[in-house]
Amino acid sequence: MRPRHLFAFALILLLLPGCAPKIKIFAAQNTDPLKEFTVEGEGDGKLALIHLTGFLMDQPRRGVLRPTPSQVQELVSALDLAAVDPEVKGVVLAINSPGGTTTASDILYHEIMDFKRRTGKKVVVAMFDVAASGGYYAALPADWILAHPTTITGSVGVIFMRPKLHGLFDKIGVDVEVSKSGVDKDMGSPFRPTTPEETTLFQGIIDDYAARFHSLVAAHRKLSPQAMETVKTARVFTANQAKALGLIDQVGYVQDAFAKARELSGLPADSKVVTYRRDTYPNDNPYNSMTTAEPGKFGLLGVDASFILPPKAGFYYVWPQGVTR
Repeated sequence: MRPRHLFAFALILLLLPGCAPKIKIFAAQNTDPLKEFTVEGEGDGKLALIHLTGFLMDQPRRGVLRPTPSQVQELVSALDLAAVDPEVKGVVLAINSPGGTTTASDILYHEIMDFKRRTGKKVVVAMFDVAASGGYYAALPADWILAHPTTITGSVGVIFMRPKLHGLFDKIGVDVEVSKSGVDKDMGSPFRPTTPEETTLFQGIIDDYAARFHSLVAAHRKLSPQAMETVKTARVFTANQAKALGLIDQVGYVQDAFAKARELSGLPADSKVVTYRRDTYPNDNPYNSMTTAEPGKFGLLGVDASFILPPKAGFYYVWPQGVTR
């Protein structure tokens, strides 16, 4: 049998229910505890490096073979380890996220605030590619916010996304009949156009969520009125633009974030930087954001096609153009 035919046969077996062979996967389970690994330094005292990456959710993420912990679960677990270790004097939170759900973003903010209150330990944020909307929301409690020179941040606002199917249904002759107890029970239904009254109601919810986000930015960043009006447009900014507005404190690299965290925490320049993972990685370094060996997502012909799917209906602190999930 030719190799390509053998591959096709194996793929069919995997896709057909009941025909897939039992394959043993040798990988760390997500139930394995987080363990401490040193990624830099040999001196006294520690900084804890914690990564916050991807679309922010408070529900487990769907993996290829098994669910993986949500960002909320992973962050809380890592903060708990940093809190109980007396050698950890500060935290560097590395953020690479376009944001996510309003609730997940708010929980992350709350947990970081609570960590600071309980421990008195300093938190420095290091932004990478994107730290927008909910990603920026989670950064607000930090004692110092640093962005990479090419970071995109901002997008301080709310978006309500919902798929609409009624146009497609009209074309193929499908209808959905709804019986309801109140006039607004099916507001936002994907099966019919949104009414003007519903648009007004949804805008009220969006304005409420946005007001919370704006109030937190005002409380933590002390922006000028003019800068605050610019931020309220919900546009994104480069690192230099964000610094000029007062959204961040410094433009630099992760090593600069380590230096600032050591300074704020009273640690020597050669103090350890530790992180928490379930797996050991050869040649580990601060840029490794994985906590466990997890196979990549795949779809038809090995391509992740999730980006073409319609969004799940909901309210988000997210910059949609930064979402790659």
